[in-house]
Amino acid sequence: MKISSQAFQNGEIIPQKYGRDFENINPPLRIEDVPEGAMSLVLTMDDPDIPESIGIPVWDHWVVFNIAPNIFEIAENWNVEGVRGKGTRGELEYGGPRPPDKEHRYFFTVYAIDTLLDLPEGSTKAECLDAISSHILEKAELMGRFSPSI
Repeated sequence: MKISSQAFQNGEIIPQKYGRDFENINPPLRIEDVPEGAMSLVLTMDDPDIPESIGIPVWDHWVVFNIAPNIFEIAENWNVEGVRGKGTRGELEYGGPRPPDKEHRYFFTVYAIDTLLDLPEGSTKAECLDAISSHILEKAELMGRFSPSI
Protein backbone atom coordinates (compact mmCIF):
# COMPACT_ATOMS: atom_id res chain seq x y z
CA MET A 1 0.00 0.00 0.00
CA LYS A 2 1.20 3.54 -0.73
CA ILE A 3 0.18 7.07 0.21
CA SER A 4 1.40 10.08 -1.75
CA SER A 5 0.49 13.67 -2.51
CA GLN A 6 0.52 15.83 -5.62
CA ALA A 7 1.38 18.79 -3.38
CA PHE A 8 4.71 17.49 -2.02
CA GLN A 9 7.00 14.47 -2.26
CA ASN A 10 7.89 12.24 0.68
CA GLY A 11 10.40 14.08 2.88
CA GLU A 12 9.86 17.41 1.13
CA ILE A 13 8.33 20.70 2.29
CA ILE A 14 4.55 20.86 2.72
CA PRO A 15 3.31 23.99 0.87
CA GLN A 16 2.44 26.90 3.15
CA LYS A 17 -1.24 26.99 2.21
CA TYR A 18 -1.80 23.73 4.15
CA GLY A 19 -0.50 25.32 7.37
CA ARG A 20 -2.78 26.35 10.22
CA ASP A 21 -1.90 30.04 9.83
CA PHE A 22 -2.68 30.02 6.12
CA GLU A 23 -5.58 28.25 4.33
CA ASN A 24 -5.52 25.38 6.87
CA ILE A 25 -6.85 22.85 4.37
CA ASN A 26 -5.62 19.30 3.94
CA PRO A 27 -3.32 18.54 1.02
CA PRO A 28 -4.53 16.16 -1.67
CA LEU A 29 -3.60 12.55 -0.95
CA ARG A 30 -3.58 9.42 -3.08
CA ILE A 31 -3.89 5.93 -1.60
CA GLU A 32 -2.81 3.03 -3.80
CA ASP A 33 -2.67 -0.76 -3.58
CA VAL A 34 -5.13 -1.18 -0.71
CA PRO A 35 -4.96 -4.88 0.18
CA GLU A 36 -7.82 -7.24 -0.55
CA GLY A 37 -9.87 -7.91 2.54
CA ALA A 38 -9.69 -4.32 3.76
CA MET A 39 -13.02 -3.28 5.24
CA SER A 40 -11.99 0.30 6.02
CA LEU A 41 -9.12 2.75 6.22
CA VAL A 42 -7.86 4.91 9.09
CA LEU A 43 -5.99 8.14 8.30
CA THR A 44 -3.90 10.11 10.78
CA MET A 45 -1.58 13.09 10.61
CA ASP A 46 0.78 13.80 13.48
CA ASP A 47 3.89 15.71 14.51
CA PRO A 48 6.45 13.85 16.68
CA ASP A 49 8.82 16.85 16.83
CA ILE A 50 6.93 18.95 19.37
CA PRO A 51 8.95 20.54 22.20
CA GLU A 52 9.33 18.41 25.34
CA SER A 53 7.91 21.29 27.38
CA ILE A 54 4.45 20.59 25.92
CA GLY A 55 4.43 17.36 27.90
CA ILE A 56 3.15 14.92 25.26
CA PRO A 57 5.18 12.86 22.79
CA VAL A 58 3.17 13.54 19.61
CA TRP A 59 0.74 16.22 18.44
CA ASP A 60 -2.23 14.74 16.56
CA HIS A 61 -3.42 17.00 13.74
CA TRP A 62 -5.98 14.83 11.97
CA VAL A 63 -7.80 11.56 12.65
CA VAL A 64 -10.38 9.98 10.32
CA PHE A 65 -11.59 6.39 10.52
CA ASN A 66 -14.11 4.09 8.81
CA ILE A 67 -13.07 5.46 5.42
CA ALA A 68 -14.32 3.19 2.61
CA PRO A 69 -11.44 1.06 1.28
CA ASN A 70 -12.24 2.14 -2.30
CA ILE A 71 -11.41 5.80 -1.55
CA PHE A 72 -8.20 6.31 -3.49
CA GLU A 73 -8.23 10.09 -3.84
CA ILE A 74 -8.54 12.43 -0.91
CA ALA A 75 -9.10 15.84 -2.45
CA GLU A 76 -7.59 19.05 -1.19
CA ASN A 77 -9.94 20.48 1.47
CA TRP A 78 -11.66 17.07 1.62
CA ASN A 79 -15.27 16.78 2.73
CA VAL A 80 -14.57 13.80 5.00
CA GLU A 81 -16.14 10.51 3.96
CA GLY A 82 -15.66 8.65 7.21
CA VAL A 83 -15.87 9.29 10.93
CA ARG A 84 -13.91 12.23 12.29
CA GLY A 85 -11.67 11.62 15.26
CA LYS A 86 -10.36 14.26 17.63
CA GLY A 87 -6.92 15.82 17.36
CA THR A 88 -4.82 17.10 20.24
CA ARG A 89 -6.58 20.50 20.14
CA GLY A 90 -9.91 18.72 20.55
CA GLU A 91 -10.98 19.61 17.00
CA LEU A 92 -12.63 17.18 14.62
CA GLU A 93 -11.28 18.86 11.49
CA TYR A 94 -7.88 18.85 9.84
CA GLY A 95 -5.49 21.10 11.74
CA GLY A 96 -2.57 22.19 9.62
CA PRO A 97 1.05 22.42 10.67
CA ARG A 98 2.10 25.25 12.99
CA PRO A 99 5.47 24.39 14.53
CA PRO A 100 6.27 26.77 17.39
CA ASP A 101 10.05 26.58 17.26
CA LYS A 102 11.72 25.02 14.20
CA GLU A 103 11.05 22.82 11.21
CA HIS A 104 8.95 19.78 12.15
CA ARG A 105 8.09 16.52 10.41
CA TYR A 106 4.45 15.66 9.76
CA PHE A 107 3.42 12.07 9.13
CA PHE A 108 0.31 11.15 7.16
CA THR A 109 -0.35 7.48 7.92
CA VAL A 110 -3.04 5.29 6.38
CA TYR A 111 -3.97 1.92 7.83
CA ALA A 112 -5.94 -0.72 5.93
CA ILE A 113 -7.91 -2.76 8.45
CA ASP A 114 -10.16 -5.79 8.27
CA THR A 115 -13.08 -4.26 10.17
CA LEU A 116 -15.16 -1.14 10.75
CA LEU A 117 -14.46 0.58 14.05
CA ASP A 118 -17.27 0.73 16.58
CA LEU A 119 -16.07 4.06 17.96
CA PRO A 120 -17.95 7.35 18.20
CA GLU A 121 -17.06 10.53 16.38
CA GLY A 122 -14.48 12.40 18.43
CA SER A 123 -12.46 9.32 19.39
CA THR A 124 -8.77 10.05 19.79
CA LYS A 125 -5.92 8.66 17.70
CA ALA A 126 -4.86 6.54 20.69
CA GLU A 127 -8.35 5.03 20.93
CA CYS A 128 -8.35 4.30 17.18
CA LEU A 129 -4.89 2.73 17.26
CA ASP A 130 -5.86 0.60 20.25
CA ALA A 131 -9.02 -0.58 18.44
CA ILE A 132 -7.13 -1.48 15.24
CA SER A 133 -4.10 -3.13 16.87
CA SER A 134 -5.14 -6.67 15.87
CA HIS A 135 -6.87 -5.65 12.61
CA ILE A 136 -4.10 -3.97 10.57
CA LEU A 137 -3.58 -5.52 7.15
CA GLU A 138 -1.09 -2.90 5.92
CA LYS A 139 -0.02 0.65 6.62
CA ALA A 140 1.69 3.33 4.58
CA GLU A 141 3.25 6.64 5.53
CA LEU A 142 4.00 9.97 3.87
CA MET A 143 6.22 12.50 5.64
CA GLY A 144 6.36 16.19 4.89
CA ARG A 145 8.24 19.01 6.59
CA PHE A 146 6.98 22.43 7.63
CA SER A 147 8.78 25.43 9.14
CA PRO A 148 7.29 28.17 11.33
CA SER A 149 6.38 31.40 9.61
CA ILE A 150 8.57 34.16 10.93
